[in-house]
Amino acid sequence: MRWNRFWILGCSTLLGLFFIYAKEAPGGTKRNPPIRTIIIDPGHSAQTPGAHGKFSTEEGIVLDVALKLGKLIETNMKDVRVVYTRKTSNALASTLKADLNERAIIANREKGDLFISIHCNSAGPSRHVVGYKTVMVRKGKRKVATKKPIYTTSPSTAEGTETYVWATGKNTAKTESLRESPVILLDNAEGANTVMDMSDPETFILLNTLRNTYFDQSLRLSTLIEDEFTHVGRISRGARQRDEKGIWVLQATAMPSVLVELGFISNPEEEKYLNSEDGQQEAATCIYKAIQRYKDELGRYSNPESTEPATMQPTPISYKKGAGRQPVTTSKGKTLIAKKTTKEKDKQLASRVKPSKTSSKAIAAKKVVVKPSFAYDIQLMITDKKYHSGSSIFNKLSGNIRQEQITINHKRLNKYIWGSFRSEPEANTALRRAKQLGFWNAFLLPKKNDTRLASR
Repeated sequence: MRWNRFWILGCSTLLGLFFIYAKEAPGGTKRNPPIRTIIIDPGHSAQTPGAHGKFSTEEGIVLDVALKLGKLIETNMKDVRVVYTRKTSNALASTLKADLNERAIIANREKGDLFISIHCNSAGPSRHVVGYKTVMVRKGKRKVATKKPIYTTSPSTAEGTETYVWATGKNTAKTESLRESPVILLDNAEGANTVMDMSDPETFILLNTLRNTYFDQSLRLSTLIEDEFTHVGRISRGARQRDEKGIWVLQATAMPSVLVELGFISNPEEEKYLNSEDGQQEAATCIYKAIQRYKDELGRYSNPESTEPATMQPTPISYKKGAGRQPVTTSKGKTLIAKKTTKEKDKQLASRVKPSKTSSKAIAAKKVVVKPSFAYDIQLMITDKKYHSGSSIFNKLSGNIRQEQITINHKRLNKYIWGSFRSEPEANTALRRAKQLGFWNAFLLPKKNDTRLASR
């Protein structure tokens, strides 16, 4: 009985330790869901039906496809909430401008992570010359015989899908939408529920970084959507920017946004396809598959939530080009192996060559070559605000962001450092990147043997 008790107690202890380890293991780290809410916007309404085909209208087709798309997402993405700007043919407001504005308000109010507007394309009828006729045209006091072409019209043969993102000419409007969005809040604890102050230059950096990120994500999703259409045999007219009237919702929504043109309702063949049950289901499935691929990509590259301080984070620098002679390692195991290999080479060299001053100098010189004496950090900014390493303001900077506290004129400030970089060309490339993202005052901080040579 005594041994049974010890056996049960030992097993219980081991099992408890196993569960504790499993809970705290890095593999079990909770990740932020890359997409929580998707806004689906069926364009137009019964009051403003959009393009007309031979027997149907744009607003009816896009509503059917939007509802099918939403059902696919709700069925297969249990962690995603779907919000429709409309689920009936009724308009959202009395005028077209107010209707568009209401769609953007819904998207921003619901804090969408993705906005998908669905439309149909249209083109005017084609004109063809079928012959000529002679007519008399008066020239002064005389009539002169003149040939004029005879035209016939036929339905448009334009076909294919298109997916749009907002044009870079609308970046200012997109930034304004981000500024007005209640989602964009300060990261520091003191102002966690306060809308950001636009007079703050750091806010300008944050908004521009977010806008650029949303543009890249929108362009990626639009490419994936067109790719899925081509997989089922549809003609793709490409993913492109659009700076025209009618896509105001793309720049008015504070999130990645795309507008999908399902096809040309003015083309009889495509109109028939877009009104069929199979055609609508196929279009919805293509968009859904693209969203799933996009979501998977975001999940792969998004950073897990971490409770470690900024100085403890790993340093996977994306701008490394292998210019340095010593390999940059990202794990302690690899670093130890590299050091061991170097020591073994030194021992072999010492066994082959008799000890002398010359050989000692040669070995010392070799060690200097293997281990670069210089490295570079980038100082991004100095501010009185406190940001964590995963803050949105650093969203597009890959690598370790460290915070250092300094005192200037008896005032405690925070300095944010990005790095380290193993070569000057690599550091200069990263510096240009930082300035493009709005860190105008960023500059290099060279280090020698891990000791900083210059600072501001």
